[in-house]
Amino acid sequence: MAVAWPLSPDALAAPLEAARLGLIEPVLIGPTGAITALAREHRLALGRHRIVEAADPQQAATTAVRMAGAGEARALMKGSLHTDELMSAVVAREGGLRTSRRISHVFAMGVPTHDRLLLVTDAAVNIAPDLEAKADIVRNAIDLAHALGIGRPRVALLAAVETVNPRMAATVDAAALCKMADRGQITGGVLDGPLAFDNALSAEAARTKGIRSEVAGRPDILVAPGLEAGNILYKQLVHFCGAFAAGLVLGARVPVILTSRADSRASRVASCAIAQLFAQRAARGC
Repeated sequence: MAVAWPLSPDALAAPLEAARLGLIEPVLIGPTGAITALAREHRLALGRHRIVEAADPQQAATTAVRMAGAGEARALMKGSLHTDELMSAVVAREGGLRTSRRISHVFAMGVPTHDRLLLVTDAAVNIAPDLEAKADIVRNAIDLAHALGIGRPRVALLAAVETVNPRMAATVDAAALCKMADRGQITGGVLDGPLAFDNALSAEAARTKGIRSEVAGRPDILVAPGLEAGNILYKQLVHFCGAFAAGLVLGARVPVILTSRADSRASRVASCAIAQLFAQRAARGC
């Protein structure tokens, strides 16, 4: 895993901890002297992990992407540089990491009040996705679900209501995505929507409203209508429900871990774990 610019205590400690647990083999990209000094200051064992010299964050991002494009890294991790510095290198045409898929982010969340893992998308990358982008957002989330051992994930397409209303674009998009799944344009999971949040998560709420659905009340994936709704949903689950979250950016040739300054080390390490599972699935050609 190429770790771009790990120059904060958590940005350096997390990949070293993931390596100690046998999840990844980190390649640290940044100024050797500064990385070594940071490790010494915070009593972090660098061991024999490789350090690739980079003078600034942009060079670190470009180097990480080049390594992934050349097959020297099977995943990328954002260190303490800005998200746009890394992602601009990931999506650059000359970087070699672009695919036909739209890039999107998926949170894998353990929610104490819910009996199964929940994948929430997209809460970090696509601000106002159109129908084509939403189709790829769903496909990326289904791929991650498969990597996590969920063979036929149930996908809830969220909106404010559970009926199609032409004045509410999210409901029309949800209905179109379901028809795309019926026609084989989206495969690997079962979709339903539009679903309001209550009848997406609660079987009782769905029954009360007369909704007959294989998804309602037991979803594996929650697809938000846009980034603002997705981000609010993710943060509510964390701060109100005590949920634990790990996440990946998918749609490029390798998975990308986008860390936030607010992320705990445990969350960063868990993201390394799901990146490993996803990379293993990709290596098998699944």
